Amino acid sequence: MQRLAAIALALWAGLWGHVWAQEPVLREVLEFEDLHEWALDDHAFALDVFLKTCGDLDDPEWASLCAVAKTGPDARRFFETFFRPVRVDDGQMSLVTGYYEPELRGSRTKVGRFTVPVYRKPPELREGSLWHDRRTIETTDLLQGRGLEIAWVDDPAALFYMQVQGSGRIRLSGGNVIRLGYAASNGHVFRSLGEELVRQGIYEPHQVSAAVVGNWIRRNPVDGAELIRGSPNYVFFREIPSLSRNDGPRGAMNRSITAGRTLAVDPRFIPLGAPVWMEKGGPDVIRRLMVAQDTGSAIKGAQRADYFVGTGAEAGQRAARIRNPARLYVLLPINIAFAMSGVGSR
Repeated sequence: MQRLAAIALALWAGLWGHVWAQEPVLREVLEFEDLHEWALDDHAFALDVFLKTCGDLDDPEWASLCAVAKTGPDARRFFETFFRPVRVDDGQMSLVTGYYEPELRGSRTKVGRFTVPVYRKPPELREGSLWHDRRTIETTDLLQGRGLEIAWVDDPAALFYMQVQGSGRIRLSGGNVIRLGYAASNGHVFRSLGEELVRQGIYEPHQVSAAVVGNWIRRNPVDGAELIRGSPNYVFFREIPSLSRNDGPRGAMNRSITAGRTLAVDPRFIPLGAPVWMEKGGPDVIRRLMVAQDTGSAIKGAQRADYFVGTGAEAGQRAARIRNPARLYVLLPINIAFAMSGVGSR
């Protein structure tokens, strides 16, 4: 048993990186009967989403299960036979929020109302290093005349929130769509525009949302530009021509993610590509098998996740309403799950 535990510890450490340098976490193995409404889910849909990224898991245990999944098994029986749900708890607050893929109006050239540039990554920027801040990028000629503009849009607030989401679409006047994915960040911290408006006494905390902030910026373009520049973080994009209109944006595994089935997680606690059973509270209860296929700079903790809602303005409105407590149970290969029950727990 000690040898099995040691092997499992090595596998866990390999999947979760430096989590062992953190505070101890609780890992509790459960049965599928413990998951509320497990039997009611569309397990076949979840299996299809799992198959999109399971081939990228190079651990032998996961690779074997991916091979079985590709044979077209009964989906519910597949998960119940080869996995066990594990609750990983680091003592931090449980929270699920929503995110989406924005769609902006734009042009390939600077014309008319389309005056706000969307930049690709400058060649001298090294991801992970600290580069020029947003104010410098937006108020100097640092990037001008270098051919780095992917497109031009008409709404600086919408561009800011597309940078927050890390991906998006730009719909051109002729009907064509540019698909964008995250390319790099300048390495500076992100500051919430809503929190700044609350600090200035313009809004109360319960009044703030992305839509409210965006409308305030549009009504106050000079002060709005200054508000945006107060957040020094800046995100650069890359064009992804291989994505069709029906594909979701690329997630952290460089595969298209799926509305209603993809979670962004903290990979120190949940391995990318793993199935995750989510029980989200709030007015819109969700009990569903998801797949961890994305990450986010604000997603920190074993019970913290971001739920991908979809594309466009309606999806953005729904995503903004999601901020609820939740329980997350990662489905681990059965041998690893049982070995974990006595390793590193408290």
